Amino acid sequence: MPDLLIELFSEEIPARMQEKAAADLQKAMTDGLVEAGLTYAGARAFATPRRLALTLQGLTAHSPTLREERRGPKVGAPDKAIEGFCRGAGVSRDQLEQREDKKGAFYYATVVTEGRPAAAIVAEQLEKTVRTFPWPKSMRWGAGSLRWVRPLHSILCILTDDAGEASVVPLEIDGIEAGRVTRGHRFMGVAPFEVSGFEDYEAKLKRAKVILSTDERAETLWNDAQQIAFARGLELVEDKGLLREVAGLVEWPVVLMGDIEDRFLSLPPEVLQTSMKEHQKFFSVRNPKTGRIEKFVTVANIETADHGATILAGNQKVLAARLSDAAFFWENDLRVAKAGMAEWTDGLASVTFHNKLGSQKDRVERIAALAREIAPVVGADADLAEQAARVAKADLQSEMVGEFPELQGLMGRYYAEAAGLPAEVAAASQDHYSPLGPTDSVPTAPVSVAVALADKLDTLTGFWAIDEKPTGSKDPYALRRAALGVIRLVLGNGVRVNLFEPFEKALARHPQVEGSDEKAVAEISGGVATAEWAAARDLLAFIHDRLKVHLRDEGIPHDVIDACLAMPGNDDLTLLVKRAEALAAFRKTDDGENLVQGFKRANNILSQAEDNDGVEYSFGADPKFAEADEERALFEALQSAEARIAPAMQAEDFATAMQAMAGLRAPIDAFFEAVQVNTDNQIVRRNRLNLLGMIRKVCLQAADLTRLEG
Repeated sequence: MPDLLIELFSEEIPARMQEKAAADLQKAMTDGLVEAGLTYAGARAFATPRRLALTLQGLTAHSPTLREERRGPKVGAPDKAIEGFCRGAGVSRDQLEQREDKKGAFYYATVVTEGRPAAAIVAEQLEKTVRTFPWPKSMRWGAGSLRWVRPLHSILCILTDDAGEASVVPLEIDGIEAGRVTRGHRFMGVAPFEVSGFEDYEAKLKRAKVILSTDERAETLWNDAQQIAFARGLELVEDKGLLREVAGLVEWPVVLMGDIEDRFLSLPPEVLQTSMKEHQKFFSVRNPKTGRIEKFVTVANIETADHGATILAGNQKVLAARLSDAAFFWENDLRVAKAGMAEWTDGLASVTFHNKLGSQKDRVERIAALAREIAPVVGADADLAEQAARVAKADLQSEMVGEFPELQGLMGRYYAEAAGLPAEVAAASQDHYSPLGPTDSVPTAPVSVAVALADKLDTLTGFWAIDEKPTGSKDPYALRRAALGVIRLVLGNGVRVNLFEPFEKALARHPQVEGSDEKAVAEISGGVATAEWAAARDLLAFIHDRLKVHLRDEGIPHDVIDACLAMPGNDDLTLLVKRAEALAAFRKTDDGENLVQGFKRANNILSQAEDNDGVEYSFGADPKFAEADEERALFEALQSAEARIAPAMQAEDFATAMQAMAGLRAPIDAFFEAVQVNTDNQIVRRNRLNLLGMIRKVCLQAADLTRLEG
C-alpha cells in the first residue's frame, strides 16, 4: 500500500493562517479520497512559512469496483420512461433484466463502476482542493486564474510503494506541473532537491535548514531562549500565543538576546512587554531579583557570520523608537494622573458608550451609585467603593491605553497609585473588569468586588433596558460573559444578596425600559408591577440560565438545578447553589434516590386523588385513624423528621435537612408495601391521603422534588 506525500510551496504564508490551512488541507484531501473509495492508515499535515505539506500512510492503490442494482419502471411502462431510466443508469435497453416481486414485474439495471488507480483520484482531488482552498484572503498573480494566499511556485506530489520506489502523480494546475522536487531555506538552503518519501523529505529539509513541524520549531525556539536567559541569570516571560506566532514566522529559528536601554527600564513591565510583543514580536526577559523587564529575545530566520550582531543592532534601534513613544505616553499620563485625573474623568462625557445608554461618564455615574449600594453587602467601605467606581474607567482616556487597549484597567491601577488614591481604589481600577471568562481569577478584595459587580450589573441592566438581549449565538455586547462574571463574583466570595432588588433599582436609573408588554406585566403581577419589574424578572431568568451552564460544568445535573430554582429566594445565588450541592450529594446516596422514588409515588397518588375529588389533601391527618403498624410508624417518622428539618432549614443547613429526609425512606417503603391508600373506608382513605400530604409537605421544604427526573 503506497504512501502519499504532497507539498504546496509558495511565498510566505501569514503565521495566523498556517495552522488552520494545514488542517483544511488534511480534511479536504482525506474526505475526498475516502469519498472516492480509497482508505488510509494515518495522516499528518504540516505548515511552515513557505509550504503546506500532507503525508498519508497506507493508502490503498486502487478504489474498489462497485456494483449497484437499480430498480426501474414496471414492465410495459412507456418507452420514454424506460429510455430515461437507461440513460440515468448508463446501460442499454438490452442490458436490462426483468424481475417479479409482489408489486409486479419491473426492469432492473446493474450499474458497474470500475475502480480507479490512486494516482488518478489523488490528482483529481488535489486539483479540486487547491482551486477551492478556503483561505481567509487570497490573490491572483501573473496571467493565470488560480487564487492562493501568496504566489504558488511548485507542487510536490508523489506516491511511494512498499519497495520505496516513488512515482510522481501526473497533475498540472494553472501551468504548475507536479514533481518530486522541493527547496529548502530561502537563504541557507542548498539547490532544489528530489525526495522519495516523507522520511526522506523531512530529513533533507532539515539538512536544508527547514524544520517542518511547527511544534518542533516552537520547542527549539523556547529551549534555546530559556538557555540564553538562564546563562545570564534571567528568566523568559512565558507567552504561549507569541511562541506559536513566532514559530510560524521562521523555518529555522535562531534565537538572539538584545538589551533594552536603561532609560526605558523605569516603564511598567507590562508596558515594555506589550510594546515589544505587539510591535516587534519580541519575548520579554525578566530579572527575577528586581521583577523588571531588562532584555528581550528576538528570533531570526537566518544564521549569520557575525552571530546576529547586525540583526540585533537593527532591532534595538527600532525598539528604542517604539519605547520612546511608550515613554512619552507614560510621562504625559503621569502628569494627568498626579493632577487628579479630572481631565480624563471629564473627558469620558465625550465618549459614547451606546447611543441609547449615554456616554461613559453617564455610565460611571450609574456604576458609582450601584457600587455604593452594593458595598455593605460585600463588606466594603461605601465611600471607597464609590470613589473607585468614579476613577475605574479614567484610564480609557489615557494615551497609553489609546495605544495599547489591552492594558486598560492595569494602567488604571498605576495611575490611581500615582494620584495618591487609596490602595483599595487602585486595585479596583484593575480588578473591576474581572472575571473575563470561566477560568479568569475572581477578585476577592471587598472594594474590587463591589465595583466589579456594579460594572457588570450596569452592563446587563442597561442592555436589558433597551431590549438588546442575546439571541441564539449572537451576543455582540458579551452579556453572557457579564452574567457569568456576576455569578462567579457572587459564588466566589460567598456574597449573600437577593439580585432582584439591585436589578430593579439599576433598571430604574435608565430613562426608558423597552421591550416590556405593559398588559402582560399587569397580568403577571396583578396590576402592581412596573416595566422595571418585568425586565428584572426576565434578567433574573437569564442569570439562572447561565448559572445552569456553570453548575452543569461542575457536575450538578440540570434537574437538580431546576428543583432548587423552583424554591423561594432563588435570586440569592449563594443560597441556591448551597441547596443544589446538598441535593446533588443527597441524590447520589441509595437512601436519597429511593426516597425520591417514594416521594414521587406518594405525590402521584395524591395528585390523582385531588384531581378526582376536587379537594386538597394537605391537612387533618390523625394517627388515631391509622389501622396498620406501618401507618403509625410513618406518622412518627414524619413528625420526627419535621422536628429536625424545620430548624435545619431555618439555619440553611440543607445537608442536615436532607439527612432527616433520608430517614423517611424505610417508613415510606414499608407503608406502601403494607397499606392500600384508596381503601373502601372513606374516613381511612382521607386520613391516608392527608398522610401522603404530610410526606409532600415535609419533602418539598428542601427542594421541589417533583422536578427531579427518574
